[in-house]
Amino acid sequence: MTEFEKLDGTYRQVGDYFLPNLEIGGQDEVLIGVWGRRHQRYLKAHHRVRYYNLLTAGTLNGYLAEIELQAQTLFDGIVRRLSEEEN
Repeated sequence: MTEFEKLDGTYRQVGDYFLPNLEIGGQDEVLIGVWGRRHQRYLKAHHRVRYYNLLTAGTLNGYLAEIELQAQTLFDGIVRRLSEEEN
């Protein structure tokens, strides 16, 4: 018996292999806009450890939603200032 089975883990057979039945749970379903998706691509390309830590901890979507909110607020402020300068 493996340590995984001692912890009530189960397996499924895929072809000749037995794969553990793992689930990443606890992530909120939130809409992530363009800024969040861009940051996700950046993390995946340049900070893989941080990306996978957030993903496996179930906090990636919340983190990206916060980045989306911050970036959209900053973008709206810049557009507002530029429009006021240009009339």
